[in-house]
Amino acid sequence: MTPRPWLHGFLDLCLLAMLRERADYGYGLSQRLASAGVADVPGGTLYPALLRLEEQGFATPSWAPSESGPRRKYYAITDAGLDVLTGQADDWRHFRDGVDSLLTGVSQTPVLGDSPALVHGDSPARDRELPHE
Repeated sequence: MTPRPWLHGFLDLCLLAMLRERADYGYGLSQRLASAGVADVPGGTLYPALLRLEEQGFATPSWAPSESGPRRKYYAITDAGLDVLTGQADDWRHFRDGVDSLLTGVSQTPVLGDSPALVHGDSPARDRELPHE
């Protein structure tokens, strides 16, 4: 799994959603993003996003000892972060539904019996005549 170019557009939303579940540190959040199938997020992307959330007052840091090395900086969501998460989650669902409606009929992976035209990204509309001006 590799980072997607559009990851920056919704990374904050994903981080806030995970912090709503529980406080966590950077590496733990990175592992949770990867296990959720979102992306492998490099530290050069993750830590600036966490700092941004902290500076905006959406997450608050605290230090805790680690059993396996130096202490860790944990992040917890704030009340302001919860408010932003609620609004962004509604916006995300609206956006997702719009994109899903555009992708209706587009196959993600070839499945036995699928139409070859759709599997290869072609559209049945391709064969229709276009109106003349």
